[in-house]
Amino acid sequence: MMPGRGIFLLLLAVALAGLLGCSASPSHLAYLSLPNLNAVAAYRIKNDSAQFTALVGSPFPAGMSPSSVCVHPSNRFVYVANQESNNISLFKIDSTIGSLSEVLPRTATGITPVALAMNASGSFLFVANQASSNISVYSVNSGTGALTRVAGSPFTTYPNPVALAVTPSGKFLYVVNPNQASIFGYSISSGGALQQVASFQFTVGTGPFGIAIDPANKFVYVTNSSANTVSVLTINSSTGALTNIPESPFTTGTTPLAVAVHPSGQYLYVGNEGSGGISGFSVDSTSGVLTEITGSPFTGTTSPVLLVVDPNGNFVYAVSQSSKLVSVFSITLASNTSNASTSTLGALTSNAQSASTGVAASSMFVTTK
Repeated sequence: MMPGRGIFLLLLAVALAGLLGCSASPSHLAYLSLPNLNAVAAYRIKNDSAQFTALVGSPFPAGMSPSSVCVHPSNRFVYVANQESNNISLFKIDSTIGSLSEVLPRTATGITPVALAMNASGSFLFVANQASSNISVYSVNSGTGALTRVAGSPFTTYPNPVALAVTPSGKFLYVVNPNQASIFGYSISSGGALQQVASFQFTVGTGPFGIAIDPANKFVYVTNSSANTVSVLTINSSTGALTNIPESPFTTGTTPLAVAVHPSGQYLYVGNEGSGGISGFSVDSTSGVLTEITGSPFTGTTSPVLLVVDPNGNFVYAVSQSSKLVSVFSITLASNTSNASTSTLGALTSNAQSASTGVAASSMFVTTK
């Protein structure tokens, strides 16, 4: 069975957060979109313990039913897709405390914007418009954060796009389409325009939903919510064409929705909304083959629909709509665990820390500082 409309509005733009570097400050920030409150929640996270503290003034008002949140690489601006008002809110981040102040007017999108993605340099913002079946692309003013529609935008895609991701190189964009059991590939021009890559449509499992790209630009990972699997595809660095590796897909728990890759590229995590818990895999850096980590799936969260690996690489954050919590997991690494066996590296341990969102969250982005 395919997830319902509400589930499809959950976005995984958070995968971008796992591709960024570590922060030198003692804490950093997290922003979550709260559709039922028409607002964005803001927290400060301690680097060493992953303790969450809500910022004064949080949650901050946004547009109608915010579905996705994305932070500019400069950590100066937050963008929020408002799916029922068909626009994007731009917020400035207070450099001292991290609070948000919206800059009006809002920027118009297509119909029902559900997913945001940004290239690593922060020069372009991409928006998946679910009901109008197209992708809006905007250039970003680095000084003000203001958005300007690029020539030719919006670009048509297959009906019902639910998620999208940009390669760390900034050369390619991939869009998830559950109706076609496929993802679609586009090259990104120097001006931000999209053009279909060779072959264009790439088959995965049934009910594709979540997408993540490894930091080395080698692999694309897609959760197949109806097949209870995750697909692994290699990226042709020249053309952007994708090829399923011979061993793909790999078995997960029930109804996998969320997927996140460790900043090192060595570990992959899948949130199983149906069966609960998080499936963890080590990744062969050459072939892309996944090997389930000893102890997986890891318990400590119910019905996770969003996953974020902290940019410092030490924690995984799991967002549950049913419990309305962000649950924290510590990652077993050679650098933080003595005498850890190879088979348990990348394993997750439920942390005492958690944060209550009060209402269901639809997306989450963690900054580098």
